[in-house]
Amino acid sequence: MQTISIEKVVAAPRAETFGWFADAGNYTRSAFVVRARLARRGQDAAYGLGAVRELTWVFGWFRERITEYHAPREFSYLVERSIPPVRHEGGHLTFTEVPGGTRVQWRTTVELGLPFAAKTVTRLVGAPFITYTFGKVMETAGAALAADD
Repeated sequence: MQTISIEKVVAAPRAETFGWFADAGNYTRSAFVVRARLARRGQDAAYGLGAVRELTWVFGWFRERITEYHAPREFSYLVERSIPPVRHEGGHLTFTEVPGGTRVQWRTTVELGLPFAAKTVTRLVGAPFITYTFGKVMETAGAALAADD
């Protein structure tokens, strides 16, 4: 398993930043997310606890369940199904107020579900690509939230 962590400071208030990331439909503003669909609403918010979202990235399709939801501080998710198959131990996003905006920290632990060399391929190819693409989603969020001001 490979743990991937990235962070970015977004020049926007924490509640707005949290709301942007919690709504996976916003991810399609990035060139790397082709489609997002809310398959099941969450308990207290559309993308809240128990929500199921389906995301089609340029590198695959993922069905994720929101496993923790504490607006506007943090939320967690778990990939339940995917193409290509992955083993996923969960993803977690935290939102912390800092001077100039909100620090977004994203962490996920994943391994490609390959029949052989899964750890090596995940480390050498999968993790860098996932880091790059989610970094682009973070950049998209920063630009979108700045434009909303």
